[in-house]
Amino acid sequence: MIRWFVVIIVALVLISGLSPLLQKLGFGRLPGDFRFRLFGREWFIPITSTVLMSVVVGVIAHLI
Repeated sequence: MIRWFVVIIVALVLISGLSPLLQKLGFGRLPGDFRFRLFGREWFIPITSTVLMSVVVGVIAHLI
């Protein structure tokens, strides 16, 4: 269980580090990606981008 926790933390760090690059490519601005302000903070829920990246990673994993 600790291994999965470490994997999730590393994935979140990589995604947050790559988010400026991904936003330049159009991820995060797709229909279905929600961005709103609540309690003085901007919140971002990238539903469509997450599904699209999962499909791409799944296809790449299947090919390898």
